Amino acid sequence: MPDLLDANVWLALSAPDHTHHTRARQYWDEQAAESTGFCRLTALALLRHLCAREIFGAAALSGEAAWRSLQEWLALPAVHWWDEPAGLDEWLRQWSARVPLRGGDWTDAYLAAFAAASGHRLVSFDRGFRRFSGLDCLLLTTAP
Repeated sequence: MPDLLDANVWLALSAPDHTHHTRARQYWDEQAAESTGFCRLTALALLRHLCAREIFGAAALSGEAAWRSLQEWLALPAVHWWDEPAGLDEWLRQWSARVPLRGGDWTDAYLAAFAAASGHRLVSFDRGFRRFSGLDCLLLTTAP
């Protein structure tokens, strides 16, 4: 089963000084599926975070450098770009009726629905994904 990585995992993998870099690398080296990938949402989130001075200060990347970083990931044989799968809206509809979704919760619901509808395992550091029943999710702990 392919792994859809949350932006927090891509960011930790991309930034050696990130708090969770070691754990993300351990996942990548030992637990990652043979096929991993991005959807539009995770790609945009990675680009946004790589350019954020609030996160990286003076080490924040330019837009051009962030785009190159994304392209370097996508150049790896195991990393893919996935378009929206059929059935995504049905997963969102079901969860909107059962899970209280407010504000930024919709972004998590979208990512969970993307993974569920496409048959991918979602990989994240975010424990909030536990609320989505039926989601195959690998939650990375901060310590291996």
